[in-house]
Amino acid sequence: MQINYQITDTPAKLRDLYQRLRTEKTVAIDLEADSMYHYKEKVCLLQISTKRFNTLIDPLAVKDLSLLAPLFKDNSVKKVFHGADYDIRSLHRDFKLEINNLFDTQLASMFMGYRQTGLSAVVKKHFNVILEKKFQKKNWSERPLPKAMMHYAASDTVYLIPLAQILTEELRKNGRLQWVLEECQYLSKVRHPLVNNDPLFIKFKGAGRLDSQRLNILEALLQFRNRIASRKDRPVFKVFNNNSLMEIAYAQPTSLSQLVKMNVISSKQIKMYADAIIKNVKIAMQTPAPKRPSFPLRKRSPISLHEHQRIEALKLWRNQKAQRLDLEPSLICSKALMTAIAKNKPHTPQDLLTIDQMHKWRVEAFGDDITRILKCI
Repeated sequence: MQINYQITDTPAKLRDLYQRLRTEKTVAIDLEADSMYHYKEKVCLLQISTKRFNTLIDPLAVKDLSLLAPLFKDNSVKKVFHGADYDIRSLHRDFKLEINNLFDTQLASMFMGYRQTGLSAVVKKHFNVILEKKFQKKNWSERPLPKAMMHYAASDTVYLIPLAQILTEELRKNGRLQWVLEECQYLSKVRHPLVNNDPLFIKFKGAGRLDSQRLNILEALLQFRNRIASRKDRPVFKVFNNNSLMEIAYAQPTSLSQLVKMNVISSKQIKMYADAIIKNVKIAMQTPAPKRPSFPLRKRSPISLHEHQRIEALKLWRNQKAQRLDLEPSLICSKALMTAIAKNKPHTPQDLLTIDQMHKWRVEAFGDDITRILKCI
């Protein structure tokens, strides 16, 4: 399919684009980033489609996108995304752009019971069009971008507005439109995690199973990897993968022969980094026990017998309800939400609103069922 699009790569073109967008009531938005190629990821391309035109904004050329902020915040303009979570976080992180009046077509697809909710699958289902995905993991910070990549990017938004119209009608017919609109409202408030001074092992899978000495070694290795990645402007996983660092931290090699024998990093990595790895391991091992870190334990209040019974009763009800509605059970009630309900034991549907993640639509749709179940246990 031939897609016509414009390139917005100067402040003047951005001003012209904003004037054109001000007359639109619905805009479709997507973005491409470079997390596979750089230490700190950034938005490299912003795709916008309306019913009348398509444009690709180059934020590497036009770094200040604040001109678009009023449009993105305007509640009278619907913003259509597909899988908006990452995009919303990225737009706020890089440009402080906030999204109001969001409609996420992936979320809408999930609430319609679609088994495949990726953009390609949904576009194929409704428009019998196969979207090309071979450029998905390409380097979007490359300049100039090849025309094939720009065409690929533009194709990701051209179907979003008609897709949103189809899904809105389907949701309305099934009485689920308000469910999606409310979930979209919550989704529009997600933000990228703030940078803090927590140890790097806090977000490292499996770190909680290590003793304090191995945990100290792991932290030293993670900090070492970060320094290399930052200096070379490469993603951390392209310096060392997580499994390699975990195995080194666990085995605690203190010599070149021990590290080589482990066979967890390449010969090239051995030549470049072996001495530094061994040095970091040795220094971490020499840290006195009182100064070693420990993995913070999450305090979880024990679940009583009655609470467990409530959770099981809610789970049975949820699974049966999900089957009747042809939905994923977690959309109706997640495990964490069922646990919170069981612990709080609300007496009325109105009481359910005090529980995080319950959301108004769940209370209206399922509040009577939930409170009736709780009264029996």
